[in-house]
Amino acid sequence: MGRNIAALLAGLIFGLGLTLSEMVNPAKVLAFLDLFGNWDPSLAFVMGAALLVTAIGYRIAWARPKPVFADQFQVPGNRRIDQRLAIGAVLFGIGWGLVGLCPGPAISALTFGGTPIFVFLASMGAGMALFEVFDRSPLKKSAA
Repeated sequence: MGRNIAALLAGLIFGLGLTLSEMVNPAKVLAFLDLFGNWDPSLAFVMGAALLVTAIGYRIAWARPKPVFADQFQVPGNRRIDQRLAIGAVLFGIGWGLVGLCPGPAISALTFGGTPIFVFLASMGAGMALFEVFDRSPLKKSAA
């Protein structure tokens, strides 16, 4: 129960931070990404603050012998940058640059974003479903 409450609180704080910083506003994000046009640097401060909070949070977390609501830390074992990771990162960046949204802010914007947010989230869901279909397809396994 405590784990679920902690996750809920973390999600609410994250969503509130995205909303207050206006990262849920695609126009604001696109203005930040427009380096050679009407550039809005304000989100750089938001990202810098997020990095600072994250660095402090990791220092506190790693000083503990184990997480508060788990038996052990979950650390990814694979540190290799492979083709799948690179392609996914490129697609994520292209999508973010085209529409000014990524998954976290889009979900946070659900309550007030209107049709564009729903279209984005439906497209994101369709893309994830297509990935799952392709990733499990016999064609992929025979090519490997």
